[in-house]
Amino acid sequence: MMVGATLWRYFATRFLVSILGLFAFAAVLIFIFDFLELVRRAADKEGFSVFTIAMVSLLRIPVLLEQVLPFATLFGAIMAFVTLSRSLELVIARASGMSIWQFAAPAMIVALVIGTLAVVAYNPLAVALKDHSDRLSVEIFGSSEKALLQTSSNAWLRQDGRDGETLLRASQSTDQGLHLYGVTIFAFDRNGVFRERVEANEAILGDGTWNMRNVVVYTANDEPRHYESYLVSTYLGPLEVRQSIASPDSVSFWDLPRLIELAQRAGLPAYRYSLQYETLFARPLLLAAMVLIAAAVSLRVSRFGGLGKMILGGITAGFVLYVLTELTKDLGGAGIISPVVAAWSPGIVATLMGFTILLHQEDG
Repeated sequence: MMVGATLWRYFATRFLVSILGLFAFAAVLIFIFDFLELVRRAADKEGFSVFTIAMVSLLRIPVLLEQVLPFATLFGAIMAFVTLSRSLELVIARASGMSIWQFAAPAMIVALVIGTLAVVAYNPLAVALKDHSDRLSVEIFGSSEKALLQTSSNAWLRQDGRDGETLLRASQSTDQGLHLYGVTIFAFDRNGVFRERVEANEAILGDGTWNMRNVVVYTANDEPRHYESYLVSTYLGPLEVRQSIASPDSVSFWDLPRLIELAQRAGLPAYRYSLQYETLFARPLLLAAMVLIAAAVSLRVSRFGGLGKMILGGITAGFVLYVLTELTKDLGGAGIISPVVAAWSPGIVATLMGFTILLHQEDG
């Protein structure tokens, strides 16, 4: 029993080091490319400094890395399996009577633990850091130049208010859509006739109004007028604004259930947020499935050579799972299929596929 426990800890450590090492390598690569792109965009702007750009990039990297974690698990597990096989450690383990399921179990446990921590701890931290990165970039470069540092597209919002209907466009948002930057509002009266265009550096949602700062108002008959502050009425509340503007990725795992409940009580569709919640909830299973896929594509070829086939098999498996995940995400986000089915099906399909291949390889 002591030898078995020691061997389990040894295998688990090897897999943990491989997965986290590949994850860290991906983080460094993403940071370098993101940092260089931000330097290219903002190098000629007032207030530019390498340190501040590095901080802005560093704080938003964790959110980007959430998409990398499944693939880091897949290729990290492949690397660990190949390394253990080439050093003959797996051969010795098999000769001592261990089955493939016994030395794959530590890797699956490691994947489940990493997936659980990624959901309950890493995701909230990554969301908070991304929001801080957005605020920091606004403070450093100003709201007019915030668009140079953001990668998301413009947000559009159609709304009604006491003064009539308005169409709002924002180049960037923070605080889950309640704080907007680079705002343009096209206002119409009750008869649908264009009334004015309002441009502001930023807008904050208040009680029935958008509180806008550093504003220029354009009308058809008068010269442009400048205001330090300006109010535009709206019937939208924080929940409706979040539903329309905020990306599900900008909401912490712990905040999603409350947002979903509020949306359902208000009669608003919550497909995107339900999908995000279920996707995060299913992440440990998806990472465990990646370990099974890694074992299926690496163990047999590592015994008889064929490193190229192994790499190709890993890339193919990762690509297929990525396509399946994106397809189900689009269908679930649109409400065509249940968010539960959309979020859990990639992990379940990958798990069943991995089990089937390993059973065929090992047990005939």
